[in-house]
Amino acid sequence: MNFAEKATIMNAAEMNRAIKRMAHEVIEANKGVENLVLLGVQRRGVPLARMLAEAIKQVEGHEVPQGALDITFYRDDLSTLGPSPQVSSTEMPFDVNEKIIILVDDVLYTGRTVRAALDVIMDWGRPQAIRLAVLVDRGHRELPIRPDFVGKNVPTSQREIIKVKVQDFDDKLEVVVGEVTDDSAK
Repeated sequence: MNFAEKATIMNAAEMNRAIKRMAHEVIEANKGVENLVLLGVQRRGVPLARMLAEAIKQVEGHEVPQGALDITFYRDDLSTLGPSPQVSSTEMPFDVNEKIIILVDDVLYTGRTVRAALDVIMDWGRPQAIRLAVLVDRGHRELPIRPDFVGKNVPTSQREIIKVKVQDFDDKLEVVVGEVTDDSAK
């Protein structure tokens, strides 16, 4: 199975503008940054959380604590991932109790990743609130989950895939849409 890229839906400048807008929305919704922490969902949610934290710092002049969340063992499809699922680390260098957590992920699709992330967070403590920030909301929810902060809404078919590319993993900053192709049909 390969990925056939169809179009770029956000370039680096558009991604940066979306992150900056989301930073302003987060600040406005929380009336500042007091008691606020950011948690990026491994993998691409982590660099996006870092970008969001930097944008918030540029506006507010204060650093917002950041962490990383690995949901691998909380997934409801863990048994289908194969014998060696890719496991990252969970890093929460702060107490989540009574904090306002902004959960950051790249793409919101079915809602199952967010549900798993909520389970991880609740195992660590009881936050005051959890808000969801996603760069792309593509629809097709299977669970009653909606984002609080969205970079871009991109209606897709279920055959399509949205890929967020970040410097940390892809050496570029962009969002593309494409489809999975089956090379065995050739």
